Amino acid sequence: MFPRMLPRSSVILVVVMVLVLCLIITAFNIWTLSSLQSQHFALFHSNPTGQSISSQSAAPKYIVYAKHPDSGYLKHVYNVMERDGYVRGDFNTSTDWDVMWAHDYPFKKIRDKMLKLKPGQRVNKFPGSGYITNKVNLATTGLKNVPQAFQLPKEKDLFLEYAKLHPNKMFVQKSNNHRGIQIEKISNLKLDAEGSFVQEFIDNPLLVDGYKFDIGLYVTLTSVDPLRVYVHDTDVLLRFCPTKYHPFDAEDKDKYVVQDDYLPSWQVPSFTKYMGDTAGFSFKDTLSAYIKTLGKDPDEMWDQIHQTIVDVYKSQEEHFTRATSHYPHKEAFFEMVRFDFVIDDQLNVYLMEANMSPNLSSAHFAANALLYEQVVHSVLRLVGVVGRSVTKALPLKPERDMQVSNKDVLVSPATCVTPECEGKSSCELQQCELCNQCLTKDDVDNLRRAWLERRNQFATRRIFPHPVTREQARTADKEQGELGDSNRKMSKWYREKCLMDRTWCDN
Repeated sequence: MFPRMLPRSSVILVVVMVLVLCLIITAFNIWTLSSLQSQHFALFHSNPTGQSISSQSAAPKYIVYAKHPDSGYLKHVYNVMERDGYVRGDFNTSTDWDVMWAHDYPFKKIRDKMLKLKPGQRVNKFPGSGYITNKVNLATTGLKNVPQAFQLPKEKDLFLEYAKLHPNKMFVQKSNNHRGIQIEKISNLKLDAEGSFVQEFIDNPLLVDGYKFDIGLYVTLTSVDPLRVYVHDTDVLLRFCPTKYHPFDAEDKDKYVVQDDYLPSWQVPSFTKYMGDTAGFSFKDTLSAYIKTLGKDPDEMWDQIHQTIVDVYKSQEEHFTRATSHYPHKEAFFEMVRFDFVIDDQLNVYLMEANMSPNLSSAHFAANALLYEQVVHSVLRLVGVVGRSVTKALPLKPERDMQVSNKDVLVSPATCVTPECEGKSSCELQQCELCNQCLTKDDVDNLRRAWLERRNQFATRRIFPHPVTREQARTADKEQGELGDSNRKMSKWYREKCLMDRTWCDN
């Protein structure tokens, strides 16, 4: 027998209540899904990096000063920065940035911005770098491994006399505004052209399979007073002329001028066996291996190249120091420059130019991407921009001391505890000048930066102050008397660190 049925009106009421409840639950679920979708869109689309808003605001920030910065030629710089957690800020509106990557020289058009740098902000250019990257300035330094050059029209008569004494030499005319060069007869040279120079042409270059080439070294300046200079030591850039040098024809620039459409090293037969997928050697190791097959020592060539770079910086050191003095935080600046060399068939080296903002685009040769990213990473790691243990641009004292403290930079313990160095006038004595009581705040800050650079060298090598072995550290340094006071003390500090700690010695 069926149970007693509920009244019809009660059944309808229950059904209605159930339907209303279902509608309310459905509406709530739709609202919840919509909210989650909105949050997802805001997180991953309005912020392309995929970082939350709170983490993005806390991330270190870089800005870029360059023409057409989003056209791709700085892609590898951005890759290195963003892999280390940096986010890119807007150049025009950002003021709380940590690092500025300046492709263009920033000390003219945006000088006001440079004068307002905040403590802890870093810029990858040095005031005064034009003294070495300006073609006329560099060519007419008179330095040993820079081909003889004459500034025009000022040294026109000197050039004509030199050409008369050396009738077999060939010359090229260059200017700061013109990248190309071509060998010309003296009668065709424009000897009254302002802002140009005439330079001797090296007519006996070392050839590989008949091709002329140049060598590009990536050099980083981290300090000018005292001077500290490093090279990217694990690789270089090699570029070959696309046409064989002989039979020589001055009208065919592809035989002797390296241009954008250069011949890549891995297509040169004698280099292919080293650089192919099987062997996989770097540009630098390939060149060194080839030079050894000629019965020559590549280390002699590299030493010449390094010394030439040092000579260039030392020759312009006063200009750098004076230019940097106009800005409030000289520790803000660092700079990577590419020095281009040609070597002759006797392995003599010749510096051709220094590029303030070298090409870092792999658009033409995709295989160069790794080299460019390694170079950028090494530079930024050396100066503490990437790979930092403390991500703040301006760490607090305990955070700074955690990385390097005053005790870490002190040297010469046996000397500093002698009665001579504990007396009132001890700081007037050279042997006591690096003792704790004689160091100024600027001295300590500079030594701290040098200490951190040493620990961050990674793929770079210091070439000035000169590397020092344990044996060299024990003997008197002949160069000490030739150095200015700040460079002398800096060089002495490295020697004393080597004597205290073998890991600070070079080789």
